[in-house]
Amino acid sequence: MTAQLRSPQLRSSPLRSRPTRQAALLMAGLTLLPGCATLRYSVDTRVHDSRTFKAVTPTLVAAKGAKLYQGTYPGIQGAASYAAEVPDNWNGTLIMFTHGYAGTGADLRVQTPPLREYWLSQGYAWAASSYSANYYDVRAGVEDTNALALQFPALTQQAKPSKYLIVGFSMGGHVAAAAVEAETQATARNRVRYAASMPLCAVLDEEYEFQWLGDYTQAAAQLAGLGATTYPAADFQKNLPAIKAALFTDTSGPLWQVNDGQGAKLRALARGLTGGERPVFDLGFSVGGLQNAVVGTGGADGTLTGILARNLYSNQGLVYRWTGDATPTAEETALNAALPRVSADPGANPPRYDGVRWLPRVNGEINVPVLTMHTLGDFYVPFRHEQLYNKAVAAGGKSGLLVQRAIRAPGHCDFAGAELVEGFNDLVKWEADSTRKPAGDDVTTPSVVADPNYGCKYTRETRPGVAACTPAATLND
Repeated sequence: MTAQLRSPQLRSSPLRSRPTRQAALLMAGLTLLPGCATLRYSVDTRVHDSRTFKAVTPTLVAAKGAKLYQGTYPGIQGAASYAAEVPDNWNGTLIMFTHGYAGTGADLRVQTPPLREYWLSQGYAWAASSYSANYYDVRAGVEDTNALALQFPALTQQAKPSKYLIVGFSMGGHVAAAAVEAETQATARNRVRYAASMPLCAVLDEEYEFQWLGDYTQAAAQLAGLGATTYPAADFQKNLPAIKAALFTDTSGPLWQVNDGQGAKLRALARGLTGGERPVFDLGFSVGGLQNAVVGTGGADGTLTGILARNLYSNQGLVYRWTGDATPTAEETALNAALPRVSADPGANPPRYDGVRWLPRVNGEINVPVLTMHTLGDFYVPFRHEQLYNKAVAAGGKSGLLVQRAIRAPGHCDFAGAELVEGFNDLVKWEADSTRKPAGDDVTTPSVVADPNYGCKYTRETRPGVAACTPAATLND
């Protein structure tokens, strides 16, 4: 088997259907009592609730011409740390910056935004929370970021902002996207009306991300001849060195070298699972750091390391393919028959009575401008997120509020400064004047996404190993 394999067009995530309100209540253990509107709630216990964390007060130094405020404040899981910076020429707008996954350690630390200096130079204030918990706790990210925005005047002795924007990367992009969802606006304990949102390299379908991680790791083990017969795969991490050896010829450097046999099949299968044929995918697939991040999740039990109380993962109905044949080959059929099939537990991510869900939903139900950016080679949070989000927003009739841009880079959140500045400026101009909606990329038409020049319009820096764009391909619409 050679590496010249076409990626199949795979169906949408099997988890993506959205239940009706009544069905959702039943799944969550919420029932309407006869003759009244009282909700009865069945409470789950999750591992994450027993964890403790320590908020570390930042030690940042104020930028010239700005005032810096930092300390701790109450969050939804406990204390959180914060930093806020206000330029002397503040224009009244506060940008809430939401950070990405910070690991599983006990210390909670504020991360400063990449555009900090630029925002201050343009008169914007910014604030960022550590969140009150680590792990993939997007609930804490949403609630604590909103709480900080609401407490900004008291913590800084500054005026109440005239406008709030939200910008986040990776898991923080999930926070930024969820923060402007109708469900969040209706259920959050702390509610902030953001004027616009900029999710970057973001998890834009909360179910797909964890389905992807489960699908890839299960398929990798099966193609390596070490597939599990049950879910979760208890021996995945023990078998990982042998799995790598069966699929790659070299995993010692920054770029892994896939073999022409089972490894090439895995690459083609992953291409289809992550968004289909597109530039830069092959390079992103070879990035060892991203591969390690993905396979490091192998053998997980579907609770997102205790964020949920029940299994969210399902691969029912998914046909794993690496060829573009009209029907699965005998080898593909055998792999699909051998893989264990699992269904998500009912009510794995239920609505909450005390704020947003443990894993906040991204339903595409938006009412403010949203501009997203995603790198084409991202193997950790794949480009497929953009396609699913586009369809979700369109289903709600809100496509006019969404702009998406593809960037020709192999890494996760691998944006150049010029790309971030351009996207931010276009978003704020659009938010201020609805007639100035900026252009974006078509993320859903396979022939467009597969074009060798796809992503050139908004890529402002050629990355090593990525083909340079022709001048014509970089012209904006």
